[in-house]
Amino acid sequence: MTTKQVLTGVFATGICCGTSTATAAKQHRPNKQNPNVVFIIADDLGYGDLSCYGQEKFSTPNIDRLALSGIRFTSCYSGTTVSAPSRTSLMTGFHSGHTPIRGNKEVQPEGQMSLPEGSQNLFRIFKAAGYTTGCFGKWGLGAPGTEGAPDKQGVDEFFGYNCQLLAHNYYADHLWENDTRVDLTDNANGAYGTYTQDLIQQKGLDFLDKYADEPFFLFLPYVLPHAELIVPEDEIIQSVRGKYPETPYNGCDSGPYFRKGGYCSQKEPHATFAAMVMRLDKYVGEVVDKLKQLGVYDNTLIIFCSDNGPHCEGGADPDFFNSNGVFRGYKRDLYEGGIRVPFIASWPHHITPGENHTLFTFWDMMPTFAALTDSPAQNKCSDGISILPTLTGKGKQQQHPHIYFEFHEGGGRQAVRQGDWKLIRLNVSQPAEQHITELYNLAADPSENHNLAGEFPEKVKELERIINQEHTFDPNWPLLHSEKKEVSK
Repeated sequence: MTTKQVLTGVFATGICCGTSTATAAKQHRPNKQNPNVVFIIADDLGYGDLSCYGQEKFSTPNIDRLALSGIRFTSCYSGTTVSAPSRTSLMTGFHSGHTPIRGNKEVQPEGQMSLPEGSQNLFRIFKAAGYTTGCFGKWGLGAPGTEGAPDKQGVDEFFGYNCQLLAHNYYADHLWENDTRVDLTDNANGAYGTYTQDLIQQKGLDFLDKYADEPFFLFLPYVLPHAELIVPEDEIIQSVRGKYPETPYNGCDSGPYFRKGGYCSQKEPHATFAAMVMRLDKYVGEVVDKLKQLGVYDNTLIIFCSDNGPHCEGGADPDFFNSNGVFRGYKRDLYEGGIRVPFIASWPHHITPGENHTLFTFWDMMPTFAALTDSPAQNKCSDGISILPTLTGKGKQQQHPHIYFEFHEGGGRQAVRQGDWKLIRLNVSQPAEQHITELYNLAADPSENHNLAGEFPEKVKELERIINQEHTFDPNWPLLHSEKKEVSK
């Protein structure tokens, strides 16, 4: 099957898991041994922002305990280096050269470009296996009322931000519950009443109370610790205030962008960032405690990860916190710091605790969960491979021959990793004379400091052929200079 046929089948007609999935969901009865799944994804949390991954300026004890009870992975890659396409890759099982959403593209009055109707996604995989699905946090995959809204994409219960731009702000004047706008009147006119993350967290815990007696898939796309930098005045911020040197950040506190994407001013950006990650850690602890309280912890697979590398916005200072560990780059880079993310998986009595170096990606989650649940919706329309053998220690783990990434901002960027080799192409949306090619050996140079392109021209050609094969043209997302010229005609 060609890439074009795959994309046509999935995104245009919904053959792989459109109407057939809904029918299967009515007929399928889940195996009682099938686990519940809680998938937690942080927003712009760097590889080094957790103490179990090397953070030394503050601690994350709840996430650390999760890592000790399960597998702490060292070679997980996100879908790409910004939110919407990374999450689309997670949801659909396609890498960023094939996904229907390949960048952050805003629509009016609020929201982002939509997942197509009938798209295969994780929610439909679980629904076809008889699970109840919930999503609490940031969506960003389709504006309210469109085909990409949560209630049109297999989500039984949604509460949070539909629009990822409005999710920049933690005291928003409204959120969404399924397809209904929920106005937060105590945040109106610039007031600081409800910290939206606390409210969203409570809704997620309520979902667990409601559905503990049946199989559930709970997706928690937390906004923390993405800018803006702000937290409630409580014991968390008080515990770190004064611990770090501070340079105040002057942000957006009035005008047309106030609480419409602009980041607020912050006198204590270092302490506030630490408190945001610590608050995230508190949320994770509350989820684990709730699962134990309800008696379903032992039959629940918990996954924790981040959508891409650390950000440098709103006063954030990833260099101070060593947020990307030994890796070069941040959010919007295709260097390791922009796309290699923490990933922890815990499932009592099924996952053997330890550290694991298996290379895998966000687009592997689709086949993994299809295999885990024996979902009737599982299909071959995916770029991923199941990592269930690695999680459970049963069966032989398939390996990626290579993994591919693209990014549509910053002049256009592409990258491919094959074994220890990694090729990055910069400025691919610009004329050929502006293109830059970089080659690294990650085993010898994990920080990508030594460009070997001039020393290994044949390896460069080999990896460039892979890049050319993996990128599929989409008129909504022209990447290469030739494509952009064609679309502009």
